[in-house]
Amino acid sequence: MARLTLAGLLAVPWLLLPGLVSGDAVLDLQEKGRPAIDAQLAKSTTCTKEKLQVRREWGDISAEEKKAYIAAMLCIMEKPSRLDPNQFPGAKSRYDDFVVVHMNQTLSIHGTGNFLSWHRYYTWVFERALQEECGYNGTQPYWDWGRWADDPENSPIFDGSDTSLSGNGEYIEHRASGFIPAGNGGGCVKSGPFKDMVVHLGPVAPAIDPAPPANPRRDGYGDNPRCLRRDISNQLSSKYARTQDIVDLITTSADIGTFQTVMQGAGGFGVGPGGMGVHAAGHFTIAGDPGGDFYTSPNDPAFWVHHGMIDRTWTIWQSQDLDNRLQVIAGGSSMMGGPPQTLDDPVDLGVVADKVYPIRDLVSVVDGPFCYVYE
Repeated sequence: MARLTLAGLLAVPWLLLPGLVSGDAVLDLQEKGRPAIDAQLAKSTTCTKEKLQVRREWGDISAEEKKAYIAAMLCIMEKPSRLDPNQFPGAKSRYDDFVVVHMNQTLSIHGTGNFLSWHRYYTWVFERALQEECGYNGTQPYWDWGRWADDPENSPIFDGSDTSLSGNGEYIEHRASGFIPAGNGGGCVKSGPFKDMVVHLGPVAPAIDPAPPANPRRDGYGDNPRCLRRDISNQLSSKYARTQDIVDLITTSADIGTFQTVMQGAGGFGVGPGGMGVHAAGHFTIAGDPGGDFYTSPNDPAFWVHHGMIDRTWTIWQSQDLDNRLQVIAGGSSMMGGPPQTLDDPVDLGVVADKVYPIRDLVSVVDGPFCYVYE
C-alpha cells in the first residue's frame, strides 16, 4: 500500500483535516467573486495588477509582518496631532486625529447611506498614514470574526503576546452594560504592545461598568488620560459573529439596504429580537473603554482589524453580483433620518485625508483611490 503523504492529503479536495485544510465558507464566497473583481481591475483607469495590494487575516501574516504593523501603530501614536490644541485639547497624537474625525462625524456615518463607503475610505486612509508617515511596507490586516468566534481571547489578535494587538483587560468585578454582557476582563490592559497606551479622548457614550471618568468637556474632546480597558469574551462572537453568520449576511441580503442594516444591527435592531449584526458583535466582543464607546471606538487599536473585516465582507457581498452592487446606495444622511444620501454626496475626512471624494468613487476596491484585494 502506498504511503499517504501530507502532499497527497492536501491534493484530495474532499478531505478536511483541522489545521491543514480549511472548510471556510466565507473564503469560498470570496474566491467565487474574485473573477468579478479581477474583471473590474482590468477595466480600472487608476489601479493595475502591478500596483495591487493584498490584505490578509492577522493569523495568516508572519510574526515579522505583525511586528511591523504594530511598530507603525506605535509610531503614529507618537506623531504630533495636526489639530488645534485649543479646540481639541485631548488630541495629543496623529492617532488621536483619526479618533476625533470619527467622534465628530459619528451620527452621520452610522445607520446611514455612507456607512460602508465612509469606513472604507477611513480605514484606507489610516493604512496610508502608517505607510507614508511611519514607513510601514505592509497592508491593513483584518480580523476574521468567524475564525476566532469561539475563543477570541486566545486568538493571535488578543492573546497578549508581542505579536498581538494586546490582550484582555485585567479582571475586575463588574456588571453587564445594557445588551453588552460582562466579559472576562473589564480593567486595564496589562499585556502586549499596547499595555502602556494612554487614552486621552472621551468618553462620550461609554458602555462599560464601572464607567470611565467623565471627560472635562461635554463633547469629549478634553484631555482625560486613562488606561486602555477591554472586556473580551465569546458571549457575542459565538452567537452573532460565526462563519455561518457572515455567510448568511452575504447570501441572504438581496440589496444594499438589507445588507448594511443587518450588518449594523444591535440589540434587535435590523436582525430580529435579541439579535445582533457582525458590526456590533465585533465591537462589543472587544468592549471596554474606548472600544465599547460608539464615538471613540477607533481609539482601541483593534478597531482597524475589525473594520478591515467589515470592508472585506462588503467586498465579498459586492463581488457576488458586482455589476449590480457597486453603484448602489440606501439610507439617510443621519442616524436620525434626514434626506436620502446619493452617490454624489461627499466623504470628507478632514485632517486625516487630503482629498474629498463622492461616495460613487469609494464603492470599488480597484477604482478611485483604492487598489487592493482580500485574500
